[in-house]
Amino acid sequence: QVQLLESGGGLVQAGGSLRLSCAASGRFSTFYAMGWFRQAPGKEREFVATNSWSGGTTDYADSVKDRFSVSRDNAKDTVYLQMNSLKPEDTAVYYCAARRGRGSTDFREYDYWGQGTQVTVSS
Repeated sequence: QVQLLESGGGLVQAGGSLRLSCAASGRFSTFYAMGWFRQAPGKEREFVATNSWSGGTTDYADSVKDRFSVSRDNAKDTVYLQMNSLKPEDTAVYYCAARRGRGSTDFREYDYWGQGTQVTVSS
């Protein structure tokens, strides 16, 4: 089993920044791809970013491209989501997820999930 724990969410004004962390434990491997997803009230879970093993390949949703960036520290089994120029529409619960193999934009292809962290952007 793999456990994922997100942190770093909070309340920020529009234009501000936050950095989310996702710490993995258990039978986690650097060969796992990591994904970030978010879900706003009344909406489906949507893809934000994915980062394949060892950080070799990263993909972003168009809505966050050039504002968000993913990085990972394999020595700490931790993945980060740096969020800049935040907008009110970025408000959601953010989840990190892990899967074997390549990253995916489809949340149904991920095997492990964190509990989520709330991000609220005020206008």
